[in-house]
Amino acid sequence: MLTEYFKTPFFKEEHLIDMANKRTLKKSIHLICEELFAEGVATALYGPQAGKTNSDETLYAILKMQDHYIRRVSHPEPGIPAKAYYRDLWEKFQQEANECIDRINA
Repeated sequence: MLTEYFKTPFFKEEHLIDMANKRTLKKSIHLICEELFAEGVATALYGPQAGKTNSDETLYAILKMQDHYIRRVSHPEPGIPAKAYYRDLWEKFQQEANECIDRINA
């Protein structure tokens, strides 16, 4: 359901590997987190287990993830080549987003 966001034309792999523009990566992170948050709220309100306490923790984790990765885009670690740094950042973001998707769908 949400995993198709990683396959849309806006989130093409070559855009993120080249990293010609930090703004594009920040927009990608923001849009994915926005969709995850909306799905989390909808699931919490209207899902089969509406009102469960795990939903608040999941929503907080999504907000924290967005803040963390956008900060990492803005302030790369010195000593690591930019291309390798942003590729690793994107892969870790995808893994964490997929974990959030699994928590929402659980």
